[in-house]
Amino acid sequence: MDKIAVITDSSCDLPDEILQKYDIKILPLRIIYENREFRDRIEITAEEVYANLDKEIPKTSLPLPADAMRLFKQLSEEGYTHVVAVLMSSGLSGTYNMVKNVADTFDALKIEVVDSKSLSVGLGFIVLETANEALISNDFSKVLKKANEAVEKTDVFYVINTLDYLRKGGRIGLVEGAVGEILGIKPIISIDDQGKYYAHSKVRGRKKSIKKLYDIVKEKIKDKNYSVAVLHGDAEEEAKNLINPFKEIAAVDETLFGQISPVLGVHTGPGLIGICITEI
Repeated sequence: MDKIAVITDSSCDLPDEILQKYDIKILPLRIIYENREFRDRIEITAEEVYANLDKEIPKTSLPLPADAMRLFKQLSEEGYTHVVAVLMSSGLSGTYNMVKNVADTFDALKIEVVDSKSLSVGLGFIVLETANEALISNDFSKVLKKANEAVEKTDVFYVINTLDYLRKGGRIGLVEGAVGEILGIKPIISIDDQGKYYAHSKVRGRKKSIKKLYDIVKEKIKDKNYSVAVLHGDAEEEAKNLINPFKEIAAVDETLFGQISPVLGVHTGPGLIGICITEI
């Protein structure tokens, strides 16, 4: 009988209780300071990252190939036969390619690696649908199909205070920023079908950008049922003002609220407000 494991990385931003409920396995990315290194979400919190940004902006790195190999070996020893690994967008991280390369060398399991073309709870929603299908059907082809369908039904939109952190981390993508920022223009950032950042819209000023963020998502979800997550990076009070209006929209079946993972906070800096949606 097949035994299917679902793997993701630490940028998925799903709460620990959900990860445990669905037995989702996590590969932690790494946060690297000059004199120390931490496993994302395991050995460091987002609050700790933000508290030290004025002293040192750390670098981030993929999970180690040895971490992926170790996890595959552990799953094989536990009797798993199949793995679906749903990972952060390959357009934003090398995690997908690294895991795929390791998977290609590991013959003891049937492993499929899925490019979410998303991150944060956008990735998390895809992972959750995948894990739920694994519990319901225990059918590898159905689980893989569900994962790929969820990729097409999921969107991410967010605003940040400054583009400096995206620039420094090399994640600026197609977002136009230098001149616009001088003029006080804030981009609403989303992810395109190649899995890279782009400027969905541009608005002048912080308050208007948050209002525009809400309006974009409200318009997008008006005709179908969605799950909605509001995430923040050291901007809890502003983000809280967005979650309650979504709870009152009939088309919204489920809402999640929380803070982004430490590794994402490194690349966006304080002040991020994001909305992730997936069609039910």
